Amino acid sequence: MRIPKTKVFPLVSETTHDGTVAPSATALPAEGLTAAQLASKYGLTVSGARPSLVEYVRQLWARRHFILAFSRAKLTAQYSQAKLGQLWQVATPLLNAAVYFFIFGMILKANRGLSHDVYIPFLVTGVFVFTFTQSSVMVGVRAISGNLGLVRALHFPRASLPISFALQQLQQLLYSLIVLFAVATAFGSYPDLSWLLIVPALALQFLFNTGLALVFARAGSATPDLAQLMPFVLRTWMYASGVMFSIPIFLADKPQWLANVLQWNPAAIYMDLMRFALIDGYGAENLPDHVWAVAVLWAVCLAIGGFIYFWKAEERYGRG
Repeated sequence: MRIPKTKVFPLVSETTHDGTVAPSATALPAEGLTAAQLASKYGLTVSGARPSLVEYVRQLWARRHFILAFSRAKLTAQYSQAKLGQLWQVATPLLNAAVYFFIFGMILKANRGLSHDVYIPFLVTGVFVFTFTQSSVMVGVRAISGNLGLVRALHFPRASLPISFALQQLQQLLYSLIVLFAVATAFGSYPDLSWLLIVPALALQFLFNTGLALVFARAGSATPDLAQLMPFVLRTWMYASGVMFSIPIFLADKPQWLANVLQWNPAAIYMDLMRFALIDGYGAENLPDHVWAVAVLWAVCLAIGGFIYFWKAEERYGRG
């Protein structure tokens, strides 16, 4: 940061009692000012100070190409050391779905009320969609704390990192949709106009996931140990969201308020929208009331609220 040159005042001399000349300096104009007053006087600003919200959004938009390129680079590097490479993007959720089908579908009979041709795409869709949210949260927790070198070395809006990581998870899900479409078709759910609903459903879930990533990026930057706790929280959330079972069917003999709470949780909402769009045998009777309105509300509230919450601590990231 350049400091403006201060005006140098000439020395003034005075004669002492013995006839010698003693120089004395006139007081500089900065004398007696505090550091804050000096900074204000010469137009200095704090390095890394938080900009206004509008300016912050403008800075993010200016770096949109960096955000996209960074997400692509992270996606490419994610499995670069594995022999199967990018195939693990699809193989991992598929293997999880196979394990869940064996445990919950065959042993615990969590598929009750759903035919075999519906339950398998129901389960695979749930695993893929919930993994999208789960992964967005986990990368969000480490977005700042795991990239301190980048945060401290360069000046850029820090929200670029969690947004980029959430975008990386969206790209990974888009690759996985090819397999998801194949599974749905193999079990009798053929492409039709309802598949177009996948686009708004994924767009809303991406907004929701980005908001979550921003919230947990700020929390994780202050408490790095949160990354060790989150897998347990997310696993509990998964079991309560109907990934492996139909909430209205499985809880038919339980209090209605309990089924409503579980169905209106955002993970269940976005899974149900994808299932409704993709699976022929999964009709509107399986969805909660006003499901699209609730999905929009979750997405907008988390995206805007999470963004503001993250922006509020902008000047603290990478410090200490």
